[in-house]
Amino acid sequence: MHILLSPRGSAASLPRIHERILRRVLAVSLFVLSAVATHAQGGPPFRTDDPETPGNKHWEINFGWIGDRNLAAGAYQVPDFDINYGLGDRIQLKYEIPIAIEETRPQPANGVDAAVPGKVLGGLGESLLGIKWRFYEHHPGDPAMHDRWGTGLLGAFVHRAVEPSSDAAPSTAGDSPGAADAPEALVNLSISTYPQLFLDNPTRSVPRGIVAPGPSFYLPIEVNARVGPLRLDGEVGYNFGNRNLPQSWGRGLLVGHEFSDSTEAYLELYDEQDANRIHTVQGVGNFETGGPKQRETTLGIGGRQALNKAKTRNLLLMFGRSFQTVTVNSSQPSWIAYVGVQVLLGPKE
Repeated sequence: MHILLSPRGSAASLPRIHERILRRVLAVSLFVLSAVATHAQGGPPFRTDDPETPGNKHWEINFGWIGDRNLAAGAYQVPDFDINYGLGDRIQLKYEIPIAIEETRPQPANGVDAAVPGKVLGGLGESLLGIKWRFYEHHPGDPAMHDRWGTGLLGAFVHRAVEPSSDAAPSTAGDSPGAADAPEALVNLSISTYPQLFLDNPTRSVPRGIVAPGPSFYLPIEVNARVGPLRLDGEVGYNFGNRNLPQSWGRGLLVGHEFSDSTEAYLELYDEQDANRIHTVQGVGNFETGGPKQRETTLGIGGRQALNKAKTRNLLLMFGRSFQTVTVNSSQPSWIAYVGVQVLLGPKE
């Protein structure tokens, strides 16, 4: 899930001492996690996504309460409705829409700027349409290229005796008919792309300053890999903005451990950075342009906890903050958070 919540202001630089602390935290975390078998999955409650899909004819519905706040502003989605459907084993269709709240926090006058009154606005957020395609996957011992490519759409139209789990290789490695009855196999490398289109709804949310002006288009690549006992998810994407919204890079790394079939915990590093600057003053409120390029870099921790024996109801939690200097004029968040419930529906496996 890609979220553009940052208000516009001046960027803050990263002190060297924070870089050293971050390197040590990541090194210790990777060492601890590599000592046990891991099972990292992206998507809610995290910003980093991964190549996994819900499975053929399965639904994944996430109801999330999301917050992103700094000293000058806050953006919240209360709730965010995230609906996903598996079309075959490698395709995921997505529709997401939040109830959005945009907060401007009061600021006293200083020698340069006048006082800023606080206000809170709410309304319908942007609609997000997405299609994830896991176009490559590799099983241990298999050739690197043979039968590793495909769409998995054959499984959407033929009967399957066994539905694969999201962490197992789909029984249709490519699109060959004989693959439908193949046994499940572990995937040690998979790659996907996840184009996402952000659209404004026919409301007054944009002129009121509740959401950023659209449309915009986000194009990422996700990689999921196993290196011995270690499981990593990585994502790199580019957001093609518009004349009112800067273009930006999104980069994420996720490392996690499955303590049991019901409990998972993860560490996430995410970085979103403007690629250009729109000088002309456009937009409303926290989305007004004309300031310097922005950057939001966060370190978060979270996980999932099953709420029933069938593991079709899951609690989603994540909390983090920027490890750069947080100032009134930067978009670095004092905290970010996700609290939600995941509902999984579909044919029994």
